[in-house]
Amino acid sequence: MFETVIGLEVHVQLNTKTKLFCSCATSFAERQNSNTCPTCLALPGALPVVNKEAVVKAMRLGYAINADVNHTSYFDRKSYFYPDSPSAYQITQFYNAIVKNGELFIDGADGSWKRVSITQAHLEADAGKSIHAGAISKVDLNRAGTPLLEIVSGPDMRSADEAVDYLKKLHSLVRYLDISDANMQEGSFRCDVNVSIRPKGQEEFGTRVEIKNINSFKFVKQAIEYEVERQIEAYEDGVYEDEVWQETRLFDVDKGETKSMRGKEDSADYRYFPDPDIRPLIVTEEMVAEAKCIPELPAQKVQRYIDKLGLKKVDALILTAEKELAHYFEEILAQDVQPKNALTWLTSELLGRLKKESLDITSSPVAAAKLGQLITRIEDGTISGKGAKELLDHLFENDSEVDVAIEELNLKQVSDDGAILEIIDTIISSNEDKVAEYKGGKEKLFGFFVGQVMKVSKGSANPQKVNELLKERLG
Repeated sequence: MFETVIGLEVHVQLNTKTKLFCSCATSFAERQNSNTCPTCLALPGALPVVNKEAVVKAMRLGYAINADVNHTSYFDRKSYFYPDSPSAYQITQFYNAIVKNGELFIDGADGSWKRVSITQAHLEADAGKSIHAGAISKVDLNRAGTPLLEIVSGPDMRSADEAVDYLKKLHSLVRYLDISDANMQEGSFRCDVNVSIRPKGQEEFGTRVEIKNINSFKFVKQAIEYEVERQIEAYEDGVYEDEVWQETRLFDVDKGETKSMRGKEDSADYRYFPDPDIRPLIVTEEMVAEAKCIPELPAQKVQRYIDKLGLKKVDALILTAEKELAHYFEEILAQDVQPKNALTWLTSELLGRLKKESLDITSSPVAAAKLGQLITRIEDGTISGKGAKELLDHLFENDSEVDVAIEELNLKQVSDDGAILEIIDTIISSNEDKVAEYKGGKEKLFGFFVGQVMKVSKGSANPQKVNELLKERLG
């Protein structure tokens, strides 16, 4: 039996207006190499100046993960050459990062919270982009110098599922903090996965393999599961030392397998040294105060939904996974409806319709306040649950007011005792044989009478009233 050991290095692109060390825009939907300057291009004599906004956003993450936020940190040079890195080094924080010793909690196997340590989160400048077309390669440096926050976990995860859960919670966190759009398809949130195995009970870690630049939760899970299986097979076949060595691998999404890319460098290979062009990064009290302006975070919302609203943990986790969904839910609650009704109509009814149309909650044709009004009309007995579904379908296709649509669709329930009793008396007089059977002990026939009343009323009779009045009439 083997134990899997996983650590993640997540690169988060900070949503600043300008780059980390210059005033060039971070917008990439522009002509190639147009968002550049002498600093981006590493021209002689150009000096970097640190972006204050990027620093504050890095600090905000630090406070959110209960980390040590260093009021004095430093930038270093990481030496390596790629065509899309004009300086032949990356400016990063190796020796003294701005954020150290944090933590994030994921769902443990026993239902409790499991702590994953975050050793550090450091600021660094992104490289440019290589564009390959046949035998020709081009370089676009619009992205060069974009601020990244690299978040490094401890080797604390023990399965692909735990790794994905950690990634999802981190993804949600940076979006709640509004420090990144975390768009995985565009590369704003990508990760390197470090995987090793060891026999259960062994304290020493096995040989660590790094899988680079994975940009979807699905592929992270697949890559880890493939790599773990590859390493276990090598161990059982007696070729572990020959086939599993410290290297960087890529994940082939089409074949679902990892492939060797290059030998994994040690820190000495990068020849880190303090950047002589950048003075120590010393944060001010004003920056600290700004960074500590943190909204209610997902874990806090989950606990509040459980404690204050009486929701189950699984439902609270669904509602808080995306900040837009949580915001929509709370807008519904602002209509003073029952939380469990809001949960049902949001997750089961509205999200089901959105999924069929390939829409997300931000594109919902039904506003949260309007769905809240619909739920209010259910709770006050104006419409039935069946009528509410018909109403929601109508609102999905038409920009109507709730009460106007109820009148137009004739969905208002009949709650008047006299009108309902008139229908009941007609049904009873037309079914004297079934009334006798019911009174003789065949109680299942009660459902027959309810169904007949609802049929004659075309579903407009209030079911609760129907049940009450039928019981009275049938004795």
